[in-house]
Amino acid sequence: MANTSKAIIGLQNPKSPTNVGGVMRAAGCYRADEVRYTGKRYALAAQHRGEQYNTDTKRVSQHIPLKGVESLLDDLDVDTKVICVDLVEGATPLPAFNHPEKAIYLFGPEDGTLDQALIDRADEVVYVPTVGCMNLASSVNVLLYDRLAKGEHLAGDELIRASRDTNNRVKVKS
Repeated sequence: MANTSKAIIGLQNPKSPTNVGGVMRAAGCYRADEVRYTGKRYALAAQHRGEQYNTDTKRVSQHIPLKGVESLLDDLDVDTKVICVDLVEGATPLPAFNHPEKAIYLFGPEDGTLDQALIDRADEVVYVPTVGCMNLASSVNVLLYDRLAKGEHLAGDELIRASRDTNNRVKVKS
């Protein structure tokens, strides 16, 4: 049976190349299929700040598309669920949320929140229960980890060997 699971990350008007790089790294670690963003702030900041703020050290953007788009909701499969992730009153806490097979997870900018129109369009709105708010990249990491932890996932020493840094050869004592 073919894997029909699909996870897209949508970023509304992100501003920081550091955070977008962190999102790309999370996308690679947790096997997201694509990252989309709207707005001009990220592209402008990345152009002027260059490699100095690059946090996509695994070069995930060479394997997972990072696309600037007019609308985060364009060109989605009809069965893709729209999930907004934000500190919004009435939202479902992430630990109680069941991830759909196909989803686009929408995140607001580092210095704002998702537009009400996106919240109104969502199939579900969830939040990460924290005291205070996390930054954009941290929020994406937690969301994608939760999706992985609640779904079918890889495990074992082969995964560890393939994933760890080249300087790590530590083993648990038998």
